Amino acid sequence: MAPSPAASLSLSDVDGKRELRLAGRLDSYSIAGVWPDARAALDAAPNVPVLIDTSRVEYCDGGGIAMLVDLLRQPRPPEAQVSVVGLKPQFQTLLDQFDPVAMRAPPKEHEERLHTVAEIGRAALIVGRDMRVQVAFIGETSSALWFAITHPHRIRWKDVWYTCEQVGVNALPIVALISFLLGIILAFQSAVPMKQFGAEIFVADLVGLSILRSGAAFAAEIGTMKVNEELNALTTMGLDPVRFLVVTRIIAALLMMPLLCIFADLIGILGGALTMISFNIPISAFLHEVDSLVDVKDLLAGLAKAPVFAILIAGIGCLRGLQTQTGASAVGISATRAVVSAIILLVVVDGIYAFVYYLLDI
Repeated sequence: MAPSPAASLSLSDVDGKRELRLAGRLDSYSIAGVWPDARAALDAAPNVPVLIDTSRVEYCDGGGIAMLVDLLRQPRPPEAQVSVVGLKPQFQTLLDQFDPVAMRAPPKEHEERLHTVAEIGRAALIVGRDMRVQVAFIGETSSALWFAITHPHRIRWKDVWYTCEQVGVNALPIVALISFLLGIILAFQSAVPMKQFGAEIFVADLVGLSILRSGAAFAAEIGTMKVNEELNALTTMGLDPVRFLVVTRIIAALLMMPLLCIFADLIGILGGALTMISFNIPISAFLHEVDSLVDVKDLLAGLAKAPVFAILIAGIGCLRGLQTQTGASAVGISATRAVVSAIILLVVVDGIYAFVYYLLDI
């Protein structure tokens, strides 16, 4: 197939008008060479009428019509409109099927800067709307969980085990890395000042208590990033997304979070033990000191947070997923909102646990 001849464009200014003369074949292959030049010619003369002469156009397909419509739809003053003349009847019929004015982009609105009180009011409305959605989601999820508890045979266990793999097994490497580094940093930062008093051995007590009591929070923050994923719009198929997706993820998080917590505890203590070798504290002495101070109560105090953290992580991740809008960046925005919301809630709930443990002398 022979290549299409290139379209040509010539320009002239006559009697206060700008004339664009198109010739040749205006098809999808040849318009790339003249379309930008034609737009530039229009932009260079914003206040004079423009006449597009197409009497020498031999052929015009959908691409050529699109170019002509684009030139006609450019916003210009009433006295400087663009018009097309000389187009063959068969091509003019195609062009007449489009309304260039209706295709014009809406003018950019200059958003007025709101008063401080108005900004506060807008923020309050957004927060109130979000809280209303969260309350409705909590109620719907609670109802679906109760249904799942009373009808365990209706739970999609295959999806639960798959999600357990995603939330638990696939999260082990990053949980191990973060917990190990946390144990190293915590031990090193504590040992440096304690060395001045010859009390390096008590770093084991600090690391053991801190890791065991807060290991769930560390594992939970990593789990936040693992459990969050895009949720399909099952409502279009008549299926309840809360029952089919949210419940399975919450059950999987409840099953895996205690295991991740114990795993994070062990790796964190190992990181602290290896750090203390550089301070001439052998691993056996470090572990013996941890064993002498830390008991099952401390481990249970940390594990008690795991179910609450699991529900928070899975719930927030699914809620933000269900709120995902359309667009290329919508999923990324939802993922960011889920991670930020979950981490903030984890910090708040962890603080509440610490206060309650203090009151109960745990």
